[in-house]
Amino acid sequence: MKKSLALVLIMLLCIGLFGCSNDGTKKTSTSNDKVKLTVMSNTADQGMKNALTEVVKAFESENPSIKVDLQFPSNYENLLKMKMASNDLPDLFDTHGWAIKRYGDYLADLSEEKWAVDLSDTIKPVITDKDGKLYVLPLNEAKEGVLYNVDVLNKYNIDIPKTFDELVAASEKMVKESNGEVYPFYFAGLDNWTIGQYFDYFATPLLISAKNNDAEALENGTFDWSKWTFLPDNFKKLYDKKLINQDMLTAKYVDEARLFAENKLAFALHAPASIADVKKINPNAKMGVFPIPSIHGGDEAAFVGGERFTLGLWKDTKHEKEAKKLLEFVAKADNIKKISDTTLAPAPFKSISAGGEFAEYYDKYKDARVFPYFDRVFLPNGMWDVMCTLGEDLIAGNITPADYSKKMEEEVNRLNKK
Repeated sequence: MKKSLALVLIMLLCIGLFGCSNDGTKKTSTSNDKVKLTVMSNTADQGMKNALTEVVKAFESENPSIKVDLQFPSNYENLLKMKMASNDLPDLFDTHGWAIKRYGDYLADLSEEKWAVDLSDTIKPVITDKDGKLYVLPLNEAKEGVLYNVDVLNKYNIDIPKTFDELVAASEKMVKESNGEVYPFYFAGLDNWTIGQYFDYFATPLLISAKNNDAEALENGTFDWSKWTFLPDNFKKLYDKKLINQDMLTAKYVDEARLFAENKLAFALHAPASIADVKKINPNAKMGVFPIPSIHGGDEAAFVGGERFTLGLWKDTKHEKEAKKLLEFVAKADNIKKISDTTLAPAPFKSISAGGEFAEYYDKYKDARVFPYFDRVFLPNGMWDVMCTLGEDLIAGNITPADYSKKMEEEVNRLNKK
């Protein structure tokens, strides 16, 4: 009798407090529990942070049963590497340009999501593999070329350069006519990623975008690295001709915005987000962007970019349903436009027109091709720092252009063996 009563009490307790499934296993939550999603972004831009935060807060308001822990860690890349090693990733996270190559094995397929059919023709191939797996929701689409000062080019009657030779000629013209007061290019040795940008951007017209290109040779390891020498050779020539700031090795990136604002700088090779810093100094500054000039005859100028800011779904998340619900909310036209316009980049969807400071340029060059960043496709992880450091060594006189190419080959082979 006592045993029977005890059993009944245990069963009632199970049903009342926890609930029991048909197979007798215990449920660990009730309908009143909040699901917590962890979301990490790699952005350091405050405008982007604000935009994404606003979208997330709006989602939480519409979905009170879901709490979103949105994080912007400063040590993002190293943190993600540790989390991959322990297979303990955020529910949703930014792949910062490496959706397939670095994070692919950790991401769920999103090709069946409603928003996937609207992806632009230029972003879709970058984040989709040959089997059709879609790795991320892109929050914008990088279309990067040569950032330029409109007023400087107008002052010296310079047309938009379409070839590398035209770019050099335009640079020589403005230096001569300004008596050296205008820098065509500015690179900062103390922030040497700016130097790497030159090599990464111009590697595309040198080796990839032309009809007869070296893409296959780079992929299968048969590339003749002497062809790379064009890049360091011309970088050194630009410096020797004083078409690059002569204090390059000790210069800081932070000074670039001031030079643009004072109309003392013409070109830069990076994403246009820095326009905000230029506008703080000179609200009337006018900036534009044009595709990277071609190098080989018969080729046409093209953008580089593709994947910039994204949200990928961890394949082992315990909250797939809720995470996909958040992705669907973020993918709404108004939300994506808010985010992409803030970053001064085009939206990743066909149905959304580009807005913001550079909208007219994205519209003007809407038919220009977009190639993925060279290093993310054709170089092993670790080569970015090599390109930057070798660029400094080149200008310091420690190596020759041919040495640069030889060291590139050595480092690529070394890193590919890891």
